[in-house]
Amino acid sequence: MSESKPPTPTPGDTYKGWLFKWTNYIKGYQRRWFVLSNGLLSYYRTQAEMGHTCRGTINLATANIAVEDSCSFVISNGGAQTYHLKASSEVERQRWITALELAKAKAVRMQAESDDSGDDCPSVPPTSGQGGGCRNSEVQSTLRTMTSKVEDLSTCNDLIVKHGSALQRSLSELEGIRGGGDMGDKIRQVTERATLFRITSNAMINACRDFLSLAQNHNKRWQKALQTERDQRIRLEETLEQLAKQHNHLERAFRGATVLPPSFSNPALGNKTGVSGKGDASDEDDDNEFFDAMEDPAEFITVPADPKYHRRSGSNVSGLSSETGMDDQSVNFDEQSLASNLESPQPLELEPVRQRRTRIPDKPNYYLNLWSIMKNCIGKELSKIPMPVNFNEPISMLQRLSEDLEYYELLDKAAKCQSSLEQMCYVAAFTVSSYSTTVHRTGKPFNPLLGETFELDRQKECGYRSLCEQVSHHPPAAAHHAMSEKGWSLRQEITLASKFRGKYLSIMPLGSIQCIFEKTNNHYSWKKVTTTVHNIIVGKLWIDQSGEIDVVNHRTGDRCHLKFAPYSYFSRDVPRKVTGVVTDQEGKAHYVLSGTWDEKMEFSRIMQSSKGENGTEGKQRTVYQTLKAKEIWRKNPLPDGAENMYYFSSLALTLNEPEEGVAPTDSRRRPDQRLMEDGRWDEANAEKQRLEEKQRIARREREREAVKAASSPEEGTHQDNYQAMWFEKTDDPVSGETLHVYKGGYWETKDQGSWDMCPNIF
Repeated sequence: MSESKPPTPTPGDTYKGWLFKWTNYIKGYQRRWFVLSNGLLSYYRTQAEMGHTCRGTINLATANIAVEDSCSFVISNGGAQTYHLKASSEVERQRWITALELAKAKAVRMQAESDDSGDDCPSVPPTSGQGGGCRNSEVQSTLRTMTSKVEDLSTCNDLIVKHGSALQRSLSELEGIRGGGDMGDKIRQVTERATLFRITSNAMINACRDFLSLAQNHNKRWQKALQTERDQRIRLEETLEQLAKQHNHLERAFRGATVLPPSFSNPALGNKTGVSGKGDASDEDDDNEFFDAMEDPAEFITVPADPKYHRRSGSNVSGLSSETGMDDQSVNFDEQSLASNLESPQPLELEPVRQRRTRIPDKPNYYLNLWSIMKNCIGKELSKIPMPVNFNEPISMLQRLSEDLEYYELLDKAAKCQSSLEQMCYVAAFTVSSYSTTVHRTGKPFNPLLGETFELDRQKECGYRSLCEQVSHHPPAAAHHAMSEKGWSLRQEITLASKFRGKYLSIMPLGSIQCIFEKTNNHYSWKKVTTTVHNIIVGKLWIDQSGEIDVVNHRTGDRCHLKFAPYSYFSRDVPRKVTGVVTDQEGKAHYVLSGTWDEKMEFSRIMQSSKGENGTEGKQRTVYQTLKAKEIWRKNPLPDGAENMYYFSSLALTLNEPEEGVAPTDSRRRPDQRLMEDGRWDEANAEKQRLEEKQRIARREREREAVKAASSPEEGTHQDNYQAMWFEKTDDPVSGETLHVYKGGYWETKDQGSWDMCPNIF
């Protein structure tokens, strides 16, 4: 079989050729066809076998290449596979050695990149249109090729330094030899190393030539393409702005022509209601932008009510009574009651007993590749996977749960309401407000240790105090109880179930939240929606809330159905939108709520409802005619420098502030959390591992005690008979749910200063 001289190997190319492979002591070296491709060296008996039968393959990323003599060399991956190979000549062996070393270096780099994927991807601006997609793909392909060439140049440079040093040593040794039998061996060694140096130099020159050619060919094209993309983006932004304005005008025209009552379209009637005559109808629409029609999948739309509902004349009141079934007194009472709660001056706040802190140490700039850790967690329950504090924020889940009370004033106002339907509006707004602190909070709270507690005593400043306790470890569950002097109490038990889906992380809160008002004995309950953390693999993390909540008054049967719309890039609605309808026990709607869970909520009274046209999904949507919307809740602004303090709110900044007199199990006393807040993350990680191991040992001890106490070994196996310190599990007769309820004793124990019964969990 004729042999053709193989070409000089270049970085990244497939290298093929004949080599002699040692088989056994009987057959010795046998001629085999070897193929080097993508970091793998494979061999076949003949070239014809390449299509169907491979005799063996070795991965160069973990292999060691050693030279035995002028023609022989060995490739081994640590004992499992070892190839003793021999080339037909010394020059041929040098070509193979160079090709194998280049392929090994590239395989090692590819393996490292797979472990650190998502960080080194070139960032290319997105383009629009089919042509833009082609250009984007072309640029990415070229960037990958050029990156590969640069890496090949680096590898060749290392090889040249290595072989150049060896050649220099041989030349120095050759100069020291004045004669003798070693002269021939030294000359052959110098020749061998010089050949290897020449081959490597040629490979580097070829790689430099390819890189230079690519750079010259694409430089002008990239500049032109970049300018084209910028121009297209500017034109697209201008077009979208014009379309948005046209769409807004069309919606207003549509409402004025088909939805609104004829009397509302009459400017004379509008002026009689007290609306200023300055400007045209569009000025008036700006004030009622809350009533714009929603997306087609929405179950209802709202429009401004007929102006006659705003009048106080007897004829109009009688008309209202006949159409809606409500008398003049009920309408006036509810509207005045709502207005008094929103617009009446607030009483002077009590002087705080202590000055709370307004800053915490800035977050250190620690780098950590999220994907390198999360890729092994796909499909698993994250609460069972140990995570470094680099992903955390310096508060525990118990403290995060206490943040629900940031807008406690909504419950204070609800306690003053005479109408249960009005009270439902405030409770629903309080439900939405608990999500406002999550919009930028991508950090993970510390998982509480079993028996860990957290008290939030704001009785002298705000009239309430609360207590949280971790009542279960697997599954992790926290119980929370809050009580106010204003006549309301809040209790909840939350268990978090989380799943990592690859691109996003879903957190599903399980459990119920209940609010009870002493004056009216109204008992409300609801559940939380799903929280989703997006861009886990690449990009900036962002959080969304989606799902539906039913707030139920178990005493009266009133209900508020809240819908958290998931974010959609193609939606016309504002992001993070929340809508809701308050209905009585007969299903009749009385109030509409709308807004966003990260900014504010508004509500308006329903005056009349009717069935509208079918939506895109074939559903007949309800049209509500409402009074002008009023703001019921608005988010407090973040403190200055919040971006450097984990985006904590003013309340969150005070939660981990050291405080005297709290229980030994309080989250403020947790050492790893305190170390992280101080910026000592390495020490915090070590302390976190110590606490988690201590908790595992305590749990195994409880299981052993349960086995000893059981009547039979099988009956007690794997039981963890842990009893919470301040909560007990009971069945709620009103809601019918089973949850941990505060059994009392904590605040009395704190007043006495006796914490001897508390376990040593830290």
